[in-house]
Amino acid sequence: MLKDKVAFITGASRGIGEAIAMKLAAEGAAVAIVAKSVNEDPRLGGTIHSVAKRINEAGGRALAIQCDIRDEEQIIAAVQQTITILGGIDILVNNASAIMLAGTEQMETKRFDLIHDINVRGTFLVTKHCIPFLKKSTNPHILTLSPPVDLAPKWMGPYIAYTLSKYNMSMMSLGWAAEFKKDGIAANSLWPVTTIATAAVKNLLGGDMLMNMSRKPQILADCAAWILSQPSRECTGNLFLDETVLSQAGITDLDQYAVIPGGKLQKDLYVN
Repeated sequence: MLKDKVAFITGASRGIGEAIAMKLAAEGAAVAIVAKSVNEDPRLGGTIHSVAKRINEAGGRALAIQCDIRDEEQIIAAVQQTITILGGIDILVNNASAIMLAGTEQMETKRFDLIHDINVRGTFLVTKHCIPFLKKSTNPHILTLSPPVDLAPKWMGPYIAYTLSKYNMSMMSLGWAAEFKKDGIAANSLWPVTTIATAAVKNLLGGDMLMNMSRKPQILADCAAWILSQPSRECTGNLFLDETVLSQAGITDLDQYAVIPGGKLQKDLYVN
């Protein structure tokens, strides 16, 4: 189902975005690697060029595109470059995101603006400019990395600024599923049940201890490939959890995704 499709993936220079790009490319899709990173940060690793090189050397087809999704002109240019070189857009993966877990008094205004500029405004604008091309696809999908919407005080209280931004991403998924149903464009969200071993988890949340209680990004890549292979008119309007997707896909061995197989796992945010 993914062979010869074109995927536009934001935040694809490392972590979850990179894993999804690698998986979709292995399944036969051409992939636009869309992110800011062109020079490697030792703390984070990965650039658009390193990911594209890995895919191309493995026999896939990848296009590295530098783009800060806070800049609408850069988004438009990235979309046009993808259309010109790869020939269309069948899949949009809204993966780019910024995290800042802080209370209201501790949240700096510039940080509030950053997470909303990327998570909300950026996701909206990328989708807006991809929609005309998704409408031309035979099985178009939008997949956004955002959680189920849970208004429980335990999620609303501690870091409302970040929670607002991620719930906004999920509400956009639900809105797009309804808005573009007539066009056959699927819109879904995907979120992990456990923490995922990424640079953000290591550097911002819990160091090596939390990394060892996490699953590998590959779990979300496998989920994404399954969702994006479904008929777009039938699989839409879902706020998926990864374990639910894998169950539907018939994958029962989840230990294969653990950083430490058999070890204790830490639940992610917004998962009860």
